[in-house]
Amino acid sequence: MRRFRARSVARVVAGTVVIGVVLFAYALRIAADDPNPFDYFGYFTNQTSSLTALVLITVGARGLGGRPLPRGLALAWAIGAACLIVVAVVYNALVPGTGSAPPWVSAVLHLAFPALVVVDIVTAPDRPRLAWRHLWWVLPYPLLWIAVVLVRGATDGWVPYGFLLPERGLASLVLHVVGILALLLLAATAVWALGRRGASRALPS
Repeated sequence: MRRFRARSVARVVAGTVVIGVVLFAYALRIAADDPNPFDYFGYFTNQTSSLTALVLITVGARGLGGRPLPRGLALAWAIGAACLIVVAVVYNALVPGTGSAPPWVSAVLHLAFPALVVVDIVTAPDRPRLAWRHLWWVLPYPLLWIAVVLVRGATDGWVPYGFLLPERGLASLVLHVVGILALLLLAATAVWALGRRGASRALPS
């Protein structure tokens, strides 16, 4: 029980720290006369890190209160872990060292936080045993993000990552989008599979 409580506290602390890091980096953008929140939070890293941090805080708070996880929160936790795997892989493989944030901010958001969330969800005694039929829930949020990015790229010309620039051509866009979605499904499959190993309980249908 003591270890479980310590883990719950660590979740709340980690989520709070990450939100602080995201807001700190945004403050640096504001100081550099680039305050547009739609641009800053248009980055998949910033958006996903913020949302997953809020989920982690909620999971930790419920753990401290001794309350079980509802299905929606458990799914959000797993989806966040899968998306953070994509954040880590895409950033470190395709766009390493880019952006104006200090290196330590990138290290926290692209390495430390994804690793922490994934290790937590696959080793926690209270992790959800997700049904395979719920795997498709990992898709709506990234698909919505991609749709918004492509619309912005075609209208105001802003995209968060160079590989999504419209001028690179339709074939390049399709290749990168399909590749990211395939990576996402692979990451989600891993999270689902690891989370089912010795999990404490199965979620209701």
